Amino acid sequence: MQLSHEGFDRPGGVAGRVGLLRPLRNRDFRLLWAGMSVSLVGDGVFLVATTWTAYSLWNTPAALAIVGIALTVPTMACLLVGGAVSDRHDRRLVMVLADLGRFLAVAVLSGLALAHALTFPALVAAVAAYALGAGFFTPAFEAVVPELVPDDELPQANALDQFVRPTALRLLGPALGGVLVGLLGAGTAFAVDAASFGACAAVIAAMEPRSAAAPEAVSTSAAVLDGLRFVRRHVWLWGTLASAAIAYLLFLGPTEVLLPYLVKNNLHGSPADLGIVLACGGVGAIAAAAWMGQRRQPKHPITAIYACWALATLAVAGYALGRTVPQLMLACLLFNALEAAGTIVWATLKQRHVPAELLGRVSSLDWLVSISLLPVSYALTAPVAAAAGARMTLLVAGVAGAAVTLTALFLPGMRDLEKRDDLTAADGASTSPSA
Repeated sequence: MQLSHEGFDRPGGVAGRVGLLRPLRNRDFRLLWAGMSVSLVGDGVFLVATTWTAYSLWNTPAALAIVGIALTVPTMACLLVGGAVSDRHDRRLVMVLADLGRFLAVAVLSGLALAHALTFPALVAAVAAYALGAGFFTPAFEAVVPELVPDDELPQANALDQFVRPTALRLLGPALGGVLVGLLGAGTAFAVDAASFGACAAVIAAMEPRSAAAPEAVSTSAAVLDGLRFVRRHVWLWGTLASAAIAYLLFLGPTEVLLPYLVKNNLHGSPADLGIVLACGGVGAIAAAAWMGQRRQPKHPITAIYACWALATLAVAGYALGRTVPQLMLACLLFNALEAAGTIVWATLKQRHVPAELLGRVSSLDWLVSISLLPVSYALTAPVAAAAGARMTLLVAGVAGAAVTLTALFLPGMRDLEKRDDLTAADGASTSPSA
């Protein structure tokens, strides 16, 4: 039995009854969500194909390290400009052009692979071009969501985003990528990813055009400075960005590098064991998103964000304490579930309290500052683990990261936004007819 389009859209229909699906009643958000879902599956395919190809061309750990740098540094370099551009131009058009650029980069990569002409430098160059597109797409995507759904549906829209990402990027995409690379080769897998970007661009192009949020006369550099000044004036923004950067420095490199090491060397597990552990993280994020999608924004969102993120970071210590694969599975599930729950509340908070004309720039600053120390985290993990041991490194990383996160909650002025919201709610209750 197929659901009718009208039954899906109308109040009281399927989307009306299932909170997570409520934003899909809005046509343009439905298009954006559909395009993003296809693209994220392609991203999962791309990551598997890129990893396998890198080792096929140059069988040394340095190969994947260089590819990792090519995936992150260009994105970081473009985020501020991408945020400013998304605030000064039609965000729909910015996303379409970003996806077309990634389509071309991956299509060239596919052609070289299918022609058996791919070299390692060409792979790195194509990956870097792919990463440039993310620097423009990401802030435009985050800034356009509040234009597409009503304010009271923003928590559900962000929950749906956190539901789709792990489903597509961590489960469906890698599974499809493994099959494609194994049966048909990396060239075909790259072609599928390129097609996903083309499909996403076509779907987003079908959305209604949207006018620029900021005047054209403002230069890009001035627009970036406006975003920086706004963040600097609000403790809840700069305090969260700074604490996230330090926490990621402490725990993200150890988590990404040492969790596979523990599974392979301490637990003597197989690649399948590692896959199951990581898949549990995806399941945790999906479950958290589904649960959050049925609820309103917490009454004290900043407190809720920091509670979730501090507990999530503390779960990293669970990797150090785990002595069996099921114990690591539980730690991974808890980490990703709590991280996703906090992220949903954080995204909604930004969308409600950052002016629309600044949201792209603030989102780009959020991404840039938060991940700015990741290269350092990766670089320090190996020598620290060699000196202190993998388990001790993970234990200290989790505890210290949680302490840094929780400490930021007590910065002067961090929770002023909650107090103002409480006062507004109290005033509204006292002036209501029933008061």
